[in-house]
Amino acid sequence: MIPKKTLLLAAALTLMSTTASAQPIPPKVQARIDRILRATPLIDGHNDIAEQLRENYGLSVEGLASGTDRRPDHPLMTDMARLHEGRVGGQFWSVYIPSEVTGDHAIRDTIEQIDIVKRMIKAYPNDLELARTADDVVRIHKSGKVASMIGVEGGHQIGGSLAALRAFYDLGARYMTFTHFKNNEFADSATDDPKYHGITDVGRIVIHEMNRLGMLVDLSHVSPETMRDALAASRAPVIFSHSDARALADHPRNVPDDILRKLAANGGVVMVNFYLGHLSEPYRQWSAEHSAEAARLDSLFVGQPDIRKAKLAEWERAHPAPGAGVGLIADHIDHVVKVAGHDHVGLGGDLDGIGFDEAPPGMNSVAGYPLLFAELIRRGWSDEDLAKLAGGNVLRVMRQAEAVAASMKNEAPATDRLQPWSATDPWK
Repeated sequence: MIPKKTLLLAAALTLMSTTASAQPIPPKVQARIDRILRATPLIDGHNDIAEQLRENYGLSVEGLASGTDRRPDHPLMTDMARLHEGRVGGQFWSVYIPSEVTGDHAIRDTIEQIDIVKRMIKAYPNDLELARTADDVVRIHKSGKVASMIGVEGGHQIGGSLAALRAFYDLGARYMTFTHFKNNEFADSATDDPKYHGITDVGRIVIHEMNRLGMLVDLSHVSPETMRDALAASRAPVIFSHSDARALADHPRNVPDDILRKLAANGGVVMVNFYLGHLSEPYRQWSAEHSAEAARLDSLFVGQPDIRKAKLAEWERAHPAPGAGVGLIADHIDHVVKVAGHDHVGLGGDLDGIGFDEAPPGMNSVAGYPLLFAELIRRGWSDEDLAKLAGGNVLRVMRQAEAVAASMKNEAPATDRLQPWSATDPWK
């Protein structure tokens, strides 16, 4: 998930035409990809369609059979036809709410997001099925459906309540991202000024309870200090549901090499995402310059939106965005492998959480995954390592988290207060 998006329709429609099917994969390579992905489910760690349905479609889950069924002014990257075209076997559907929403309001909004996902699964029973365990994922994939799991994208979403955390787990949530754009009472975010320099005692309580439940700790969006503390605190392997390698693009959301080395010892997985702002240092610099120019024009031409639009378009023509291809995603995957090993990498596209023009062409829909596998095959990847990347590593992490939970089954649920006691209102 990136900050509030504005989908640029012209760019979107241009890039929609550059789909996986428009870039042919040699038949022998496609046959090899299909053989691998029939045996091992391709599991993506992060898809934000629930947010899109909430913001742009009035919470409706109708019309997702194919991309032709939705409004052209708000095109989506995800539908049932393209999930199958992309050979997707498992998907963590993100249930995201902004960091500014806290307390009981956050719990309510998260439940509404979970409801969108569950209604979507119910509306497409031939395509989707809820998965609660790794074995469920394998069974559902074998049936030809997409195993559907839920990821809560920020610790603020439990509203300071461990009871809410447990309720979300019971509703199907199988990971929680520890922070989002802002710090919370648990830990520091990657995109906020440091407050705790890592995780708090409250954060350690939350991690322990997540381990007890079997809910994966997701460290996308957290600061490097939080990453280090969480890796030390968690009994189970952690995930980064949608992150890239900081050595290749110096975005604070990306994972530094020292954390990648620690991740190998933890057993966790970095699920590489497709957002150009995290993949490409030149694009990151261009994006900052673009934002600065837009802010300058906003200041100079207050009340003159047509002039602002025309001048920004003029700037864009003079300063085109850096080009990028699927090889950029492969570069980040290869770097994670170089530092952490083939057992610690996966895929987390962040699709429908980014704009069509913010991913490499062909990788801006759920149909695009075979393009990436074809590129890795070109680079000499083995079937065994491709299967690990696709979903084998994530299934292993899920099973290890389930085993840790089984070992803690005799522990009582935590009842610690995550917020200060209020003498005037003991319910707070």
